[in-house]
Amino acid sequence: MRALTSGVLLCISVAAAAQSNYKESSNSFAFFTQTGDLKNLESAKKFIDAAYQTRRDSSNTRVNVLRAMIYSSMAYADSTRTIKNPKDPIDITYDALAKLKPRDLQNYASETKYVKQNLAAAHIYNANKALGKQDYTAAYNSYMRVKQLNIANYDVTYNLGLLAVQTKQFEAAVGYYDQLLKAGDATAERYLELVNIYKALGNKQSVLNTLQTARTKFPENKAVLMNLIQEFAQNNEYKAIVPIIDEAIRYEPQNIELNYLAGYANETVGNLDIAKKYYEKTLQLNENNYESNLALGLIYLNDFLRDENNGEAQYNAQNLLLKANEIRPYDVNALKSLSLYYEKSGDLAQLDRVKLLLNQLSNN
Repeated sequence: MRALTSGVLLCISVAAAAQSNYKESSNSFAFFTQTGDLKNLESAKKFIDAAYQTRRDSSNTRVNVLRAMIYSSMAYADSTRTIKNPKDPIDITYDALAKLKPRDLQNYASETKYVKQNLAAAHIYNANKALGKQDYTAAYNSYMRVKQLNIANYDVTYNLGLLAVQTKQFEAAVGYYDQLLKAGDATAERYLELVNIYKALGNKQSVLNTLQTARTKFPENKAVLMNLIQEFAQNNEYKAIVPIIDEAIRYEPQNIELNYLAGYANETVGNLDIAKKYYEKTLQLNENNYESNLALGLIYLNDFLRDENNGEAQYNAQNLLLKANEIRPYDVNALKSLSLYYEKSGDLAQLDRVKLLLNQLSNN
């Protein structure tokens, strides 16, 4: 009977010690939350570790909740790891959480939220540290752990998108950007970033669809407009360029490439008079622009070929095509155009000269 009594007393003594350690740890942790002093946090750690010695204590819900709170605080507040531990505080926190049942998490909702916020902050700290080393994979993995905590706010999702691009996970990046755009408050810059991701994937239709959506949402955004025009030009969709090119030129009236494109797009859809004006504007900006000299010269050449009595067309065709030939003496397009001009005008000497040069170029 005495042995039984001693055993009972021993169990009571161990339980009392565990309760005392838990209480001391709880008090120290409360002081830490009030002061932010790591000494109090280290004291809380010491007592909670002491209360974690037996299998029974290590499975106790209250103990694991407090342990998770203490170690998650350590994971974030002691970022330089001045408090020594056998494992990283982040991992110890997850170990404590793993011992909690779903019902426990519900009963300790505010405490669980506190733990997850600390873990998220610790992961973001690690991500920023990895970014400083340009270790984008490690940074991405840290943000993924934040997301797994169900803390997927705008910044987390956006950073995951950026880091997915850096690590060439373009399909994953599309998913993150889709989430941002569906949130409804994405900026024009986010749409353009998604456009670049689709370009990396080689998905031309999605590039165009995204730009057109952005254009609808941000009708006065210059960057969206310019990117849309560029995409139309690359796809040879000049009919789509014509209605919007004037707006682009109002942004940059001195832009030579835009004025030439406006001329070419209008010429392609048959607006020759408008095309002439844009080509002329391009030549005002740069009289040595080869493309505009040739394009405008060809328009006048066609007028001359249709009507040999059109003196203005003949004069302009000659001057513009000669200027194009002067800029690029061995360009076949200009030489072929001059050949047509000299044949129509009857200048056989110049025609022979041009044909000889063309034959020499074709044999090289």
